[in-house]
Amino acid sequence: MDLSEIKVIAFDADDTLWVNEPLFRVAEEEFCELMKPFIEEKECASRLFDFEMQNLPLYGYGIKPFTLSLVEAAIALSDHSVDHATLLKIIEIGKKMLNAPVVVLDGVEAVLLALSRRTQKQDDQRKFKLVMATKGDLLDQERKLEKSGLAKYFHHIEVMSDKQPANYQKLVRHLDIDPAHFLMVGNSMKSDILPVLQMGAAAVHIPFHTTWAHEVVDREVRHDRLITIKEIGALTEHL
Repeated sequence: MDLSEIKVIAFDADDTLWVNEPLFRVAEEEFCELMKPFIEEKECASRLFDFEMQNLPLYGYGIKPFTLSLVEAAIALSDHSVDHATLLKIIEIGKKMLNAPVVVLDGVEAVLLALSRRTQKQDDQRKFKLVMATKGDLLDQERKLEKSGLAKYFHHIEVMSDKQPANYQKLVRHLDIDPAHFLMVGNSMKSDILPVLQMGAAAVHIPFHTTWAHEVVDREVRHDRLITIKEIGALTEHL
């Protein structure tokens, strides 16, 4: 793929810059352990996912919407018999997620440092604007960005309610560039890659070892504006 026209590189945050999805899986396990008096663990996880999908259009993405789904699921799965102490434990699961340390993925800061230094040089080396483009709860994403120590590398921070082509088109218009000059780097084929390709931009897919079922794409995706790398350190080789 020819990336010679790229002017802006946007990075997804969760599971691209720092660890996120494993926190949800641990929380799900803790929740289903609390629900053992009412439902088997495997069915618990499946039913919880159903509640998340039902609530997604209303609540959106993030830890707080997830916690609301946990509470609603607990009440429904227990046939309204779950006690207050258990509900408080479920709320604490959400608070623990919100207060968890941010673990930056290996190689991320080295890549951001290398690319940001290019913007400061006056030689013929290609220069890029770096953007963080993520979705979810604004307060939570701002908190994680601050904890990560990575904010200094980005020209612009965009927290979207969702990642559809229209959301990316709005971002590109704000940056005042053509989609052909935009490159998105992310772990989710559904949210970070396919919408970007649809609007005519380029994408780099970095798969993460844990993927939320809602983000899974059950087909192989090939495109002349898409490359896949195993780890973020390989990104600079293509730029």
